[in-house]
Parts: sequence; C-alpha cells; structure tokens
Amino acid sequence: MADVDPRRRTDPGELAEFHVAAQRRREEQESAKAQVLVDRFVAQATERGLATEELTARPWSGRGRYRTGVVGWYLRRDLSVGVGRDGSYYQLVVPQSRFGRWRTVALKPTPPPLQVGKGARDGESVPLAELLDARLRWS
Repeated sequence: MADVDPRRRTDPGELAEFHVAAQRRREEQESAKAQVLVDRFVAQATERGLATEELTARPWSGRGRYRTGVVGWYLRRDLSVGVGRDGSYYQLVVPQSRFGRWRTVALKPTPPPLQVGKGARDGESVPLAELLDARLRWS
C-alpha cells in the first residue's frame, strides 16, 4: 500500500476546501465578465438618456415595496433586479424590515452573474446580455 497515489489519500476536508476555492474563482471570473456587460449597459443607457428612477425592493413576504435610495434602472419587469447609475448590480428582494415601509432600507450591491435567475423555474433564467439588451429596447 506504500505505492498508493498520495492525491487519493487527501483529507476530505482539504478536498472540499479545494472545490470551494475553485467554485469561488469561477464565480469571480464570471462576475468580472458580467461587470463589463453592466458597465457597457450603463454607458449606453446614459448616452441614450434612458430615464432613471429610485429602485425599490420587495420583501420576501411579497407585500409592499421598500425605498432603497439607489437610483438606476430595473432590468426585469417584475422589478426584482436592477442596476445603479454607478454600475452596481442589485437583487431587489430583501428580508422583511420592521419599519421598511417608512424608512429607506440598506441595499448592498452583489456581483453580477452571467446567467440571471440560474436555478430558477423554467423561463425565469435569462443570460445577462439578453436582459440588458432587452432593457435598452424596453425604454
């Protein structure tokens, strides 16, 4: 048994860490490519004079909308995804907030994905490039 390949004897914890790190690298590379698309969209939308508005967020309960203080463009007609004027990408579904109806809720940008809605029901997943192009035509 001394001649067994040492890579096969790796600790399962080490193997899991390797896979987590590899997945993180893939997601970072994907987000970098997606950010280029988002930045291009912001430039085109600004150039075309596409109207901006304050983005609102929907609580998980689905009832009501919360003000966010972020100005930009919605990407989906259901108002679940948006882009700020600075090129930040936002998921606009948030945890319920006790005073969310009366106060502005904090919204943190997330790294943009190349496939919006990945893992969602059929018909809800769409490539980011298509979504951004459709939004430019939607105006």
